[in-house]
Amino acid sequence: MSSEIHLAFEHPLARSETDAPELHDRISLRDYIVEVDIGAFQQERGKTQRVCFNIVVEVRPAYEVSDDVDRILSYDKVSEAIAFELSKERLNLLETLAERVAQRILFEPQALRIFVRIEKLDRGPGALGVEIVRTSKDLLQKSHKQEINAPRPQIICLSSDAMASKYLVNWLDTLSMAKRPSILCVDLPNDGMSMTKHAMINRRIQLLSIEKNAWVLASRDDRCVVVGSKTELDWAIKQNKICVWAPSKMVLDATQPPKYPVSDTIGLALWLAGVLKAIRIYAIGDFDSQVSDPIVQKCANEYSLF
Repeated sequence: MSSEIHLAFEHPLARSETDAPELHDRISLRDYIVEVDIGAFQQERGKTQRVCFNIVVEVRPAYEVSDDVDRILSYDKVSEAIAFELSKERLNLLETLAERVAQRILFEPQALRIFVRIEKLDRGPGALGVEIVRTSKDLLQKSHKQEINAPRPQIICLSSDAMASKYLVNWLDTLSMAKRPSILCVDLPNDGMSMTKHAMINRRIQLLSIEKNAWVLASRDDRCVVVGSKTELDWAIKQNKICVWAPSKMVLDATQPPKYPVSDTIGLALWLAGVLKAIRIYAIGDFDSQVSDPIVQKCANEYSLF
């Protein structure tokens, strides 16, 4: 595979001299540099670095002579795929970015195979990068493995008082028997937090305090498993599991963060509901919230969620 990737970026003459069984038409985007906030290390967060894209796409040949742009895979589709994936969320790994860009381009009907090379230009004296090759057949096989109709979860907001309620086990019993997966969002702890004069630091402290409460809830019932990534949430939803959301990773990585303060539990849950396409939010307990939304339902009856 490494030799195929290497040849993808070689001159056409070099490719023609290989013993490849079939040569396809290709379009390419070379040395496309963008400023990106990406990286798994703390020193990479909150700042941009130059990332260089080189992409070659093998396409179905247009045998009929035509000057119609709608008949070909436009270069704009390639650059738009990069822009779209960069706008979705902040990523830690070039591997993830390369995979997503490749998949998005392969959704185009003309695309047969794609070679993606992505390099960080500012992490050292040389370029640090990743190269992958994917085919439309790979995409089709992956699509068949995914469920077409993924269940839509419900989100349950628990105040700190609700977490300490004698009815907590009853609520969890009800959720365990429900046909719809449930994600629990916990409130800030009742005990005061030591705040600073820095808004961004205060935001991080509040997120960590929410996660502290999530782990407290997990200690009270083994069914409350704390998860922090969308991948873990998607898995729990597909398995119809109860889980408790630890919001720091998703909120800090988001390119479109919550519009309400993270201290507004209902507002934070409403943002998560949009990300996961949740069907409804239930609020158990008293919350100081700016949100008035029809998908938020307060549970007045302590014995039942519904």
